[in-house]
Amino acid sequence: MPSQNAPRVGIVRDDRYLLHKPGHTHPEHPNRLKAVYRMLDADFSGELVPIEAQPATLEHLELVHTPAYVKRVLKTADHRYTSLAPDTPASAETYLASWLAVGGCLKALDRLMDRSADVAFCLVRPPGHHALKDRAGGFCVFNNIGIAARYAMREYGLSRILIIDFDIHHGNGLNDLFHREKEVLYFSTHDPMLYPYTGDWEDVGGGEGEGYTVNIPLTREVTDGEFIHLYEQIVGPVTGAYRPQLILLAAGFDAHKEDPIGRSRLTEEAFSILTYLIMDWRSDVGDPPILFILEGGYSPRALSASVKAVIQSLLKPCAASKEVAGETQLSVDMILRARAIHHGYGVW
Repeated sequence: MPSQNAPRVGIVRDDRYLLHKPGHTHPEHPNRLKAVYRMLDADFSGELVPIEAQPATLEHLELVHTPAYVKRVLKTADHRYTSLAPDTPASAETYLASWLAVGGCLKALDRLMDRSADVAFCLVRPPGHHALKDRAGGFCVFNNIGIAARYAMREYGLSRILIIDFDIHHGNGLNDLFHREKEVLYFSTHDPMLYPYTGDWEDVGGGEGEGYTVNIPLTREVTDGEFIHLYEQIVGPVTGAYRPQLILLAAGFDAHKEDPIGRSRLTEEAFSILTYLIMDWRSDVGDPPILFILEGGYSPRALSASVKAVIQSLLKPCAASKEVAGETQLSVDMILRARAIHHGYGVW
């Protein structure tokens, strides 16, 4: 069970993340982060450890991205409005928000590694898990989590990093980046009928990384209980077997029932209980650093409620230990299918 002592929860927030303006009607609007920041001020004043964001360096960005692509992002500063991809517009200060999104994640990782925080949540934008080495997509500019993982390997010598991606969209950028590497185990639950339409059950990695990619396509009918049961029966054993030295969470909340894009059925309670479980598993494998990095979530109300639920579970983990009925034929079938596909790899 998690310690009775509340962990020190670090928070990365910065009003400069609001400078990325993809357009008034674009789902990834600054208002989503404004709602989260208002919630923090109202509900957690003085309870969180502030972590100041600093822009990433070119060297950091090129841990994942090509020099030509980094230059292309920087060139968007020359225009009031341009486009990095059909669904990823950029404004004149998008480059600054993007540099700071990566830099905030790396600063949080440093704070975790020097033990001045126990867990951290980077409330940044633009998001990142769709970003590829040489192009943007899915509202993502730089692959914030991918760069953080590479940075952890280079700066701290880590060789077992677990990425848990619960955004309703498959993190194809992360999937592809670490596809052939056993140093990063990528786990994703997602709706395969949504962008980017990737992440099949049989996509398990390749080469030395075979078996270190775990993709679980979800149906839109999955309930809170089924979602939690799935994580208990798969991610719990994955964490125990892999014994990660670092846990990175691609914290997307667009599986919430109010999300205008996700169109799923989850509530903030699912994210609350999932956070409790992750902290519990973490305590069983030596309390490695754990870093939440914001991805999707396009209803400002649902997003702020979900982030609040996560932070409450981090600050008072025992309060989130409610049981939910989740063992249904649907959840059992998904669990059995995942086990059958991965049984031969011996990873978990």
